[in-house]
Amino acid sequence: MESRIKFCVAVAVFIIVTEIASCHFVFEVQHKFAGKGKNLAHFKSHDTRRHSRMLASVDLPLGGDSRVDSVGLYFTKIKLGTPPKEYHVQVDTGSDILWINCSPCPKCPSKTNLGFSLSLYDVNASSTSKKVGCDDDFCSFISNSDSCQPDLGCSYHIVYADQSTSEGNFIRDNLSLDQVTGNLLTGPLGQEVVFGCGSDQSGQLGKSESAVDGVMGFGQANTSVLSQLAAAGDAKRVFSHCLDNVKGGGIFAIGVVDSPAVKTTPMVPNQMHYNVVLMEMDVDGASLDLPPSIVRKGGTIIDSGTTLAYLPQALYDSLIETITSRQPVKLHIVEETFQCFTFTKDVNQAFPPVNFHFEDSLKLTVYPHDYLFSLESEMYCFGWQVGGMTTEDRSEVILLGDMVLSNKLVVYDLENEVIGWKDHNCSSSIKVKDGSGGVFSVGADNLSSAPPLLLIGKLLAILSTFVAVAFN
Repeated sequence: MESRIKFCVAVAVFIIVTEIASCHFVFEVQHKFAGKGKNLAHFKSHDTRRHSRMLASVDLPLGGDSRVDSVGLYFTKIKLGTPPKEYHVQVDTGSDILWINCSPCPKCPSKTNLGFSLSLYDVNASSTSKKVGCDDDFCSFISNSDSCQPDLGCSYHIVYADQSTSEGNFIRDNLSLDQVTGNLLTGPLGQEVVFGCGSDQSGQLGKSESAVDGVMGFGQANTSVLSQLAAAGDAKRVFSHCLDNVKGGGIFAIGVVDSPAVKTTPMVPNQMHYNVVLMEMDVDGASLDLPPSIVRKGGTIIDSGTTLAYLPQALYDSLIETITSRQPVKLHIVEETFQCFTFTKDVNQAFPPVNFHFEDSLKLTVYPHDYLFSLESEMYCFGWQVGGMTTEDRSEVILLGDMVLSNKLVVYDLENEVIGWKDHNCSSSIKVKDGSGGVFSVGADNLSSAPPLLLIGKLLAILSTFVAVAFN
């Protein structure tokens, strides 16, 4: 049986400053790789594509696999239009709009190997679709909106790392959601949102074997679906996840988490991504020297869309050296980038934990079972990787992905500009709170009986990666 992650979206409705009774939404999430053997080449390939997209202003001399067959970790099945029609879209924390392949689109993909049929959105087939004009408030959020042509309406143009592109016009239509009406009870709810209607794709966007119908950006900008729901009074700009790295399941929630209580650290303001300030790093108490720019400029990015963890070369070398000084092993290189070794004992007993200390005394501990992957019996590899990433001013960057975030409840609170986490059993449950103060228990297993609306699974793959996003 495939493992599943369940989504609950806590919704708050506001009148002036007074909260009134609100609801939650439920989304069913499925992990693509649950129960399958880990292939490090796939992880590296995924992350290489991912970083080109999410770090558009960053120099990324990563090397390694150059295949354009992997990108995001999640895809979701959403419903758009009236009558509602299903579409499978990649969920991406590194971008800020929802766009769907639209009819007519001669260059859009026609089939996928992900186990579902691809669909094209047809403006004329939905009775509630509306064109987004140049004078629409949404268009004012878009860069280069001054060049909007009234006869065409508000449009977008996205350029990816391999020069693949997606472009089209913005459309306003209904997005259907499953609303939580009580503990493990749901009902339908529709919300109008703006999304890109992609009518012209080029490059790998029309050729990928693991194609989807589009991308749903989960970033911080006003154009994201999350921000649109918040602006309409249907949700707070807060989301969280708890990923089980053994079963591949967990919980993903949009809305306020009531419990467990999570300690937080400030987000670095005015950043494209989820940056935080790393103050110190140690291996079971043995301090490591951080590049000054990491501390000074908040050069640490938290991103569940990345599989592994990427460090500057000097920090990586120091980390591996310190770990192996505590537990000597004979390292050898696998697939050109992974440091691996043979080991017959319990790695959790033999290897030390790695600790990250962030601003406001928030600590993140990465245990041996998190940072070591078992390729086969008695063979392990380090998940730590050399990132070689720098910003435009050549400051070095640390990128922390699923490897260090697994088995923790991670909360992204955009309203208060903080991120936090807490060690948690991701196969258990959390409690979410609505605007009236009602608290509902949401469990990774309990929501399996809820009607599925959004199906999100980890996958190797889909699009090639972002270099820039430009909106006409």
